[in-house]
Amino acid sequence: MSLSVQSALASLPLPGEWTWKVVVRPRRRTLGIEIREDGGVLFAVPPDADPQAVAAAVRSRLPRIAHEVDRRRRGGGEPRKELVSGASFAYLGRRHRLRVVPAEPGARVRLHQGWLELPRPDSPRVGALLIADWYTARGADWMTARMRPLAERAGAAPRDVVVRDLKERWGACDPDGTITVHWALMQLPPALVDLVLVHELTHLAVPAHGPAFRRGMRLALGDLEELEHRFAQAEPDLWRGAV
Repeated sequence: MSLSVQSALASLPLPGEWTWKVVVRPRRRTLGIEIREDGGVLFAVPPDADPQAVAAAVRSRLPRIAHEVDRRRRGGGEPRKELVSGASFAYLGRRHRLRVVPAEPGARVRLHQGWLELPRPDSPRVGALLIADWYTARGADWMTARMRPLAERAGAAPRDVVVRDLKERWGACDPDGTITVHWALMQLPPALVDLVLVHELTHLAVPAHGPAFRRGMRLALGDLEELEHRFAQAEPDLWRGAV
């Protein structure tokens, strides 16, 4: 199977300087794309992957993949934040300045009068974890509520919605019907968060990235291609906790 997927991907306009390979992972249900720190690309597929469906999925993501490969080859690494007053943080598409406040008893990360307030942490790493926890808590409530109308449009409902750090992935759909999403998505405008949620909802009914999957996505999101383009532009700049 990996050879036929390899052939299908080789037919795409992948830049000649890219180093890439295909691996079959029995536990995977969908295509996974991993970009190493040196810019190498790994395409992980399930054993029953449809080569043409994989190629179509990769083609739709080429701008995003190219951006990330270029960034890593230039040594850019993932976006980092300096946790000082005035630093910019996004929440649901809107920018808020950070305000570091005294670490008084009961003080917590919060949005207050347009500012994202952070009680002075013991270290940058602790501060980053506090902000990530704030995004996670906000995301758990917001995404659960957001999922209800999207589930009606997609014709599938999850067993549960979990928000946590997914490292390099933005969303995952487990066999038991649980949908997990990365807390960092809470930085995006709602329409782009919807794109990831609908993507995972569609996987509840259609595991593979084939024509049926694309049809399901379009039924729920009429402007699918425009949203995918916007997501590809915004994704590389999402902060995932690095300081």
